[in-house]
Amino acid sequence: MKPIKCIITVLCFTIAASLAGCSTMAPKYSQPAAPVASKWPEGAAYKEIKAGTGEKATADIAWQDFFLNDKVRQVIAMALENNRDLRLAALNIERSRARYRIQGAELFPSINAAAAGSFQRIPASVSGNGHAIDSHVYSLNLGFSAYELDLFGRIRSLKGQALEQFFSTEQARRSVRISLIAETANIYLTLAADLERLNIARETLASQASSYQLTKARFELGVASELDMRRAETILESAKIDIARYTGQVAQDKNALDLITGTAVPETLLPTELGQLVTLQELAPGVPSEVLQRRPDIMQAENQLKAANANIGAARAAFFPRITLTAAAGLSSSELSGLFAGGAGAWSFLPQISLPIFSGGANRANLKVAEVDRDIFLTEYERAIQIAFREVADALAVAGTVGDQLISQQALVDATARTYFLSDARYKGGVDSYLAVLDAQRSLYSAQQGLVSIRLARLTNMVTLYKVLGGGNTD
Repeated sequence: MKPIKCIITVLCFTIAASLAGCSTMAPKYSQPAAPVASKWPEGAAYKEIKAGTGEKATADIAWQDFFLNDKVRQVIAMALENNRDLRLAALNIERSRARYRIQGAELFPSINAAAAGSFQRIPASVSGNGHAIDSHVYSLNLGFSAYELDLFGRIRSLKGQALEQFFSTEQARRSVRISLIAETANIYLTLAADLERLNIARETLASQASSYQLTKARFELGVASELDMRRAETILESAKIDIARYTGQVAQDKNALDLITGTAVPETLLPTELGQLVTLQELAPGVPSEVLQRRPDIMQAENQLKAANANIGAARAAFFPRITLTAAAGLSSSELSGLFAGGAGAWSFLPQISLPIFSGGANRANLKVAEVDRDIFLTEYERAIQIAFREVADALAVAGTVGDQLISQQALVDATARTYFLSDARYKGGVDSYLAVLDAQRSLYSAQQGLVSIRLARLTNMVTLYKVLGGGNTD
């Protein structure tokens, strides 16, 4: 057993020597300052922004708490379970985790056991004693090959790079989940809005059908002119066109919903109108420096920056010697029966040092590439923060003004509805022409459709604000 003790001693020595080496030669990392303002924009468009003091931060609000409608929750849950983009992100995480484990395993020697037999015959014509020689060698060994002592942190730097890349894929998965939740909700809201637009068009058609029949009857009696009848017919046909258009749009919305959920959404979960869909009314924007640092896409960009920073350590270590060890201990004998007999022990130890002297500038070029890569990822990190800041500012600008739009649009609908009622009464009383009725009806129809659009814009902006503020807990 003496050879086995020898190999164990060598293993302990090499591992201790490797672990006693320097950590890494990577530059010390410090989080870059955010290249954006310390507070959100101010002005008339942001008059409804709250500081968020005492309120729960958006990044801490679970999506199940943000979407209060049970049907919306169920549809989003279907998307999170079946969507292929999300599955791909999860598979990328598994691949990155495996790569990290592979890289980390290089810090330790790979121990292998091997058994072999060698059989050889040397003819008498070439043997030294003029007789044919038959040789048999049996061996049983335990050892490791080309294990690198990480004295200058090259392997540790590569391990750190792999770890940050793993973290990056995890943040990418979170980002995909947040985007998936928001996109599913927006498609659902759009479907509800188009269904409401379709209902308005149908109601308008039903109303104008009776009005057209009345005008046609008056024309046949000679009370109304053909021009009035044709004017009534124009709005009737316009409503039919919109019904066909919104019917097709509703079908497309359903197809989009089925695609993003990865399965057919049951009819029982589909919306009926936009007014039934309610989300949380208040979201605290918080402080930019805190909010943006919690967004998964920003965290992903920072992980990539850290990975590039770690890679510099590996590039620096390439300028220093690399020490590799190969060792084996075991048993060897010319007879199989004597393999485990006394005196059959054998061992080998082969240390090797490689010192870079001339490489045509390859090591310097690799270091330069690593440093430039770090600067590239730094720029991308800063750019990601600036884009995120603008996304939040845009969403806050809409949030600060859409409420006034909604109030004014509702007032416009009420006013045009009253105008249509009075115009229709004046026409039936013979006081006014049908042109006034037609104009009032078109205005009312346009105002009703506009009201749906603004209500949709308000709800989708709330979803967007939830997304750009960090999306909360998506698990």
